[in-house]
Amino acid sequence: MINVAVMGYGTVGSGVVEVLEKNKDVIAKRVGEEVCVKYVLDLRDFPGDPVQEKVVHDFEIVVNDSEVAIVVETMGGIEPAYTFVKRSLLAGKSVATSNKALVEKRGTELLAIAREKNLNFLFEASVGGGIPILRPLKTSLTADVIEEIGGILNGTTNYMLTKMYDKGVDYDIVLKEAQDKGYAERNPEADVEGYDTGRKIAILCSLVTGKKVDFEDIYTEGITKVSKEDMAYARSLGMHVKLLASAKRHGDKMCVMVAPVMMGREHPLYAVDDVFNAVFVRGNMLGDAMFYGSGAGKLPTASAVVADVVEAAKNPSISMMGAWSEEKEELLPPDAISRRFFVRMPGDAREKLPAVKESFGSVTLVEVEGLDGEFGFLSEEMTEGEYAKCAERFPEILHRLRIEG
Repeated sequence: MINVAVMGYGTVGSGVVEVLEKNKDVIAKRVGEEVCVKYVLDLRDFPGDPVQEKVVHDFEIVVNDSEVAIVVETMGGIEPAYTFVKRSLLAGKSVATSNKALVEKRGTELLAIAREKNLNFLFEASVGGGIPILRPLKTSLTADVIEEIGGILNGTTNYMLTKMYDKGVDYDIVLKEAQDKGYAERNPEADVEGYDTGRKIAILCSLVTGKKVDFEDIYTEGITKVSKEDMAYARSLGMHVKLLASAKRHGDKMCVMVAPVMMGREHPLYAVDDVFNAVFVRGNMLGDAMFYGSGAGKLPTASAVVADVVEAAKNPSISMMGAWSEEKEELLPPDAISRRFFVRMPGDAREKLPAVKESFGSVTLVEVEGLDGEFGFLSEEMTEGEYAKCAERFPEILHRLRIEG
């Protein structure tokens, strides 16, 4: 029997216990022996829940029990998760986690400890929820140079943007709806400002490059300024608005960005709607591939965590996860990247277009029936830096969105 301790009995932690119990027979067949939850560490009690008899409140019980081979961390946040995970690894226990903040901030050190101890520190659920992406990167795609990786990595913002697009309503209304449905937290900052997505693309980029990519070094823009007017223009152009995480190789450097973009029907991520997520990968040999599924939710995320538990159980003395070095990956500044831009301007297009063309060059006018007192235009391809210089002449610009693809 392989004993597991689950730290944190919230949404994901309770899902892990449920998956291990419901699928115990098939898991036992795949591992070769039974996998059993011995402890659930939480500050709370759960009277009436069958797990109550396994609940402990003291981490020392978990870390000092030599019968516990694998620890699952689903508490979230940096502390005490970091301390508990590090001590578990040092005590000879493999760890599976869904904690993206922990992996992004402390993953370099924890992976190094796991390798030194011939243990596993696994975190499939930290990036795509229920979507398997880390395991394919370290097994199926090891023969490729990854030229681009990214996608739609946050179910909350994708749900909100889909509803804004479909219903033609504003951000505040959709945010409240997302909160009422439990998709968005009372404090939604991590999701709507792009921080959650930024941490996930940092982890992906670290794995792809083999060097440390810090979330703080990534240009990150959220969806709080996206409006129903932006969506009206997007519909008129046959485009959609998505919060895109993107890491693209330019020469020997990567440019990494999180920002809302307009994308057309030809883009593989165009049809990824609602709470679904997708990760897009371009390899120099493989070409394009996409991984699609439930990016969040209790059981999809728990399924990915339990897959890591199975991996650790099948490989008790082999470190399976690829690591990245402490050396920082030097990122290419976004100012150097060329793309087209969609720009909204107040006023009459006929009066303002001459000045716009004088600054931006050739543009494509976009007008939407019912949106009075403003107009939009599509720029030619230009760098971010060139756009910024052109836009200096027009402080009245209402909003700007990048065009992807």
